[in-house]
Amino acid sequence: MKHVKPRDKSPMTWLAVTILLLLVIFAALWVPLYARDKPKLGAFPFFYWYQLVLVPVVAIASWLSYLMLRPSPPKQPPDGPAMPGDPSYPGLEDAR
Repeated sequence: MKHVKPRDKSPMTWLAVTILLLLVIFAALWVPLYARDKPKLGAFPFFYWYQLVLVPVVAIASWLSYLMLRPSPPKQPPDGPAMPGDPSYPGLEDAR
């Protein structure tokens, strides 16, 4: 598995990922933002449903950060190397 080196992505990409993750961390850890009862959603006070909504928001932000930082697939020539299962793969004749 190839590891992403910090220099593989542009500084703007790293800045976007940093801001995105800091926003969701701030939203979860700054308690005065959601330490209140109203508005209620059904029988649930604000601080309960805020945290419940925050779980998928954090998951989506993490997924978007991963998509921005994942390495690009390697470029292969149009007639790239043979893969296992390909009739031209070396050693396939011996297995038959």
